[in-house]
Amino acid sequence: MEETSTLFCKDIPILLSSFVDTFVDFSVSGLFLLPPPPPPPSAAAPEHPNSHSPSLPPLPTRLPSPHRLVAIGDLHGDLEKSKQALRIAGLIDASDRYSGGSTTVVQIGDVLDRGGDELKILYFLEKLKREAARSGGTIITMNGNHEIMNVEGDFRYVTETAVEEFRVWAEWFIAGNRMKSLCHGLETPKDPFEGVPMSFRGVRKELFDGFRARVAALRPNGPISRRFLSQNVTVLVVGDSIFVHGGLLPQHVSYGLERINEEVRDWVNGSMGRFSPAYCRGRDALVWLRKFSDEVAKNCDCSTLEHVLSTVPGVKRMVMGHTIQAVGINGVCDNRAIRIDVGMSKGCGGGLPEVLEINGNSGLRILTSNPLYQKTGNADVGKKEGLGLLLPEHRPKQVEVKA
Repeated sequence: MEETSTLFCKDIPILLSSFVDTFVDFSVSGLFLLPPPPPPPSAAAPEHPNSHSPSLPPLPTRLPSPHRLVAIGDLHGDLEKSKQALRIAGLIDASDRYSGGSTTVVQIGDVLDRGGDELKILYFLEKLKREAARSGGTIITMNGNHEIMNVEGDFRYVTETAVEEFRVWAEWFIAGNRMKSLCHGLETPKDPFEGVPMSFRGVRKELFDGFRARVAALRPNGPISRRFLSQNVTVLVVGDSIFVHGGLLPQHVSYGLERINEEVRDWVNGSMGRFSPAYCRGRDALVWLRKFSDEVAKNCDCSTLEHVLSTVPGVKRMVMGHTIQAVGINGVCDNRAIRIDVGMSKGCGGGLPEVLEINGNSGLRILTSNPLYQKTGNADVGKKEGLGLLLPEHRPKQVEVKA
């Protein structure tokens, strides 16, 4: 009987492993996600000369201008607000299925921290990426400072609900590994908790299991960081817009945008040590910078911004998240800096969702759920002294109201 079982497992290890992974995914997220098919052997990339692991296909760093481009700001663990933002952009229907057609969507980072639905959002975005690809659309996710912090093990902004979400994930993930280990034809799964401390100073004892799960899941080459965060880009050019979570300085551009994306992915995948590259750390890091995000327009460094944009061919504007804009999405420096973090998460004040639409025919437009605009049709928001507006001050912002 054992010999028959071994032969059976030898014939279908990939099928069995996929079944277990799908079972675990559904148990954690409530979503039925079939694992993507493995790449054919001929598509395997050669060994990268400066990497400890085989090279992967290059991340998208420069994309042509699409017919419709939608940019979504920081989500911070709030699944319901995330879905609201997607709905006002026409990207999902009432059943949460992708409905955006050939739209290109950029989510500018900070899915993690401040809320309790982090894993649910990561799974939901993966589902939408697959559905969008089948419809001719593209969904690109980016690294924010909170993704970088969590991979480094900095959990200052984690909520207890999120700790519990990861504890539950770990239970199902370990159960899945045990199921796989019963089949002699499958390689014994690696213990995700190897090297993770049993206790944490300054953390209540009842949270230890959740903290251990979070460290195991999100550290470099962890199951969650490798699966979800390694797909993220850190800087992205789409048409005449450049996207980055905090902001870009001249030294970032001269270092190389493609190089930044590949190095951050290598780090997330575990080939560059515990800490992120230097350009991801500190106040001038491209995920932490606030030089172009101050709510008071005169405090923004427009000369540096202009210098950065002039060094990236064809780029007219920089689109950023990271710094909450109390007046909603807006622009400064002659609309060369567009700020789209509206603090929509409950953990960031529960702002009303807004998204930025960039259309080849109508230019920039804000899609909002703000009821203030339901009677007027136009919005003239943020005329407070010193605030930058998305459009010149004497013209209304172009706003489409969505329920």
